[in-house]
Amino acid sequence: MADDFEFSDQSPPSFQNMGNVIKDAEPKGLNPGLIVLLVVGGLLLSFLVGNFVLYTYAQKTLPPRKKKPVSKKKMKKERLKQGVSAPGE
Repeated sequence: MADDFEFSDQSPPSFQNMGNVIKDAEPKGLNPGLIVLLVVGGLLLSFLVGNFVLYTYAQKTLPPRKKKPVSKKKMKKERLKQGVSAPGE
């Protein structure tokens, strides 16, 4: 059974021709995953900055919201709760 392995003292022939591939490897550009991450991060950042700019612009230029008018019936109820008699009674 131990005689079955011909390459016990050396690496298989498929790896012999590889040499120092890892040591000789040079960076050939940016990683595609990094490019996608940078693009998505840039879009997200620009979206958030744009929302902040629009929010501050709207706060400066738009008038404050008007409150809903209180109905006469509700005003009458509030006055009765406070103990002030409603006019005309």
